[in-house]
Amino acid sequence: MEDANHMLPESLKTSFCGLTFNSPLVLLSGCVGFGEEYTRVAGFSNRDAGAICLKGTTLKPRLGNPAHRIYETPSGMLNAIGLQNPGVDYVVKHILPALDFNETRFIANVSGSTVEEYVEVTRRFDDSPIDAMEINISCPNVKQGGVAFGNDPEMSARVVSACRKVTRKPLITKLSPNQTDIADNARRCIEAGSDGLAVINTLMGMAIVAETRKPVIGNLQGGLSGPAIKPMALLKVYQVYQVARLHKIPIIGQGGIASAQDALEFMLAGASAVGVGTALFYDPLICRKLNAGIADYLTRHGLKRVAELVGTLDVDRNRTETCAAG
Repeated sequence: MEDANHMLPESLKTSFCGLTFNSPLVLLSGCVGFGEEYTRVAGFSNRDAGAICLKGTTLKPRLGNPAHRIYETPSGMLNAIGLQNPGVDYVVKHILPALDFNETRFIANVSGSTVEEYVEVTRRFDDSPIDAMEINISCPNVKQGGVAFGNDPEMSARVVSACRKVTRKPLITKLSPNQTDIADNARRCIEAGSDGLAVINTLMGMAIVAETRKPVIGNLQGGLSGPAIKPMALLKVYQVYQVARLHKIPIIGQGGIASAQDALEFMLAGASAVGVGTALFYDPLICRKLNAGIADYLTRHGLKRVAELVGTLDVDRNRTETCAAG
């Protein structure tokens, strides 16, 4: 049962894209369904999260990819769900009315295979109570032979710009790590109208069964998440922050966060909020532990709010010019 008297410390309140989050924690898209999956777990409360990103939603219903869709890897997980969802009309008419917007903020995840589809999904969510929208530009562009929108700065900016024209709600662009220059892509998305950035989406990977000589994932490849990608995610957040801070654009840092220490490191690197995903699968109640750890750190260091910690990494600029491998 949810504890109605459970209150989070004031120090955890976070401002993100003009919205007030009760906690810097954001439950990531694809990990909590449409906000109801973990509500059946005793002790779980949506109030422990500052925001919840709903499952990726397309214009029409999708059945998703063939099995297998999920595979556990050392310190991580591969997934290739394929955006299984009931379509935006069903989400707006039947799912959103059942959500309690007094508990937390809800962010829609806008997905599509063409710019036109992104625009139409954004338009439908604009006429709904959703608090903000996350643009999932890791989707493949069918008109360009399947290349992901997020791996091409020009296409990324085109999607953001088109969505910006049909909504006044906050837009958060979810950046792909599978590209040459994520900071340049971030800049292009900001210039196109993005209010916030989510850094990073999953890294592409695969798994093979040697005895059968077959791939494990039915779609051949999947997105790698979990602690295994944390060092890469941290670097990408730091790189994007160098651009985002100039425009005062907030970042949701994500990728392998499984402890309060992890969350704090992302904030130091430049994240205003932090995403929790894979960790929920093995510890559904991890949010309370993360909140307690973050609040304790703020108290011990004499900080009154999370914002005072963001981007305060102490970097020796003379050392950053050296090569990574000697």
